[in-house]
Amino acid sequence: MSAPVNRRQWLKSTGLVAGSSVLLPGVLPALDASHARRAIAFRDMSRAEYADALVQMERDATTARAAAGPIRLSSNENPFGMSPKAKESIMAAWPEHSQYQLQSIPELKAVYAKNIGMDPSNILITQGSSETLSIADLAFNLRGGEVVTPWPTFEGLPRYADTMGLTVHRVPLTETLGHDFVAMEKQVTNAVNLVFICNPNNPTGILEDANKTRDFVRSVSKRALVVVDEAYHDFVDEPSYRPMLDMVKAGENVIISRTASKIHGIAGLRIGFVIARPDIIERMKGYATGTPNAFGLRAAIASLQDSEYQDYVRKNNREGRALLTKTLESMGKKVAKSQANFVFFQSGTPAEKVGAAMKAKGILIGRPFPPFNDWTRVSIGTSEEMKQFIAALPEALRV
Repeated sequence: MSAPVNRRQWLKSTGLVAGSSVLLPGVLPALDASHARRAIAFRDMSRAEYADALVQMERDATTARAAAGPIRLSSNENPFGMSPKAKESIMAAWPEHSQYQLQSIPELKAVYAKNIGMDPSNILITQGSSETLSIADLAFNLRGGEVVTPWPTFEGLPRYADTMGLTVHRVPLTETLGHDFVAMEKQVTNAVNLVFICNPNNPTGILEDANKTRDFVRSVSKRALVVVDEAYHDFVDEPSYRPMLDMVKAGENVIISRTASKIHGIAGLRIGFVIARPDIIERMKGYATGTPNAFGLRAAIASLQDSEYQDYVRKNNREGRALLTKTLESMGKKVAKSQANFVFFQSGTPAEKVGAAMKAKGILIGRPFPPFNDWTRVSIGTSEEMKQFIAALPEALRV
């Protein structure tokens, strides 16, 4: 193992000149302690060395998050942040930061297309999935139209449709917290241009039945464009799960929205992915509201190729999710079967009160999701953070 070095020595080893702490004020905070301690690049480590680095990453993440303020179990973020190799790649993006035409955009498209088995013409890189959903509204409803969506769900697309003055049909979830596909299909009239589904859904974490979902999408896509939000697909471990990629390949009227904010942990750098037919991609491209940033692009390229990091995050998420679910069920709480990086459970107490009680203990959790006002959403944190949440839970539920 290489000898420890200080931050300045590490910066020199990357080829950066002295004084780079002045030159890179926005980049250095992203380099965690474990990175600064090593002279060897993460990309050059053996599998064993990198495995050790990932374990250290979790310790550093827990320490850094504790120092930053309340424990954040509120926004479905990756508690580990981005891949160490992604952090390293940000340094390579430095020459690009002053450029408009970024080579990293086609590079990311090519890497992502290969990753999912598609052609780059099927891919559009956006400033996070929120921009993807806004662009969909603009591209297909700018001249008027209606939207059908389950409710509650991720609010990006219906909320933006509201600001455009569109009619939004919010179809309540079923008693088992799933999409009510029968009721949603009844709302798909000739006036509807967009139909939205989120699978797994947010805030429930529930994964819809694969056959029912595909039957619904196949049916309504003949009358409207279907936007499928697959932000949490990387956390699904249900063997029957089938993403909608093959429907795009078949030329169906389908848009898939994905993000680098979840398993890749670069939410603050805003990188999203649109997967659709080339003609849909070209239409949406014309309504893009800006250009993804160079640092996010380089980080995403590196993270997509870092399968060890993704496996590490997935494993820790699975363990944290299982621990929290088991704990809640042992307390007699009703828990939605999550396939995401959060758990939704019926606290039996107004969500605002549970949130306030947890905040007083230094833990932030999800906001209320009407009409499920006595249900609480908790994001999966590091193992230590989950232990702290579980220890604080009984008292918080007695408020």
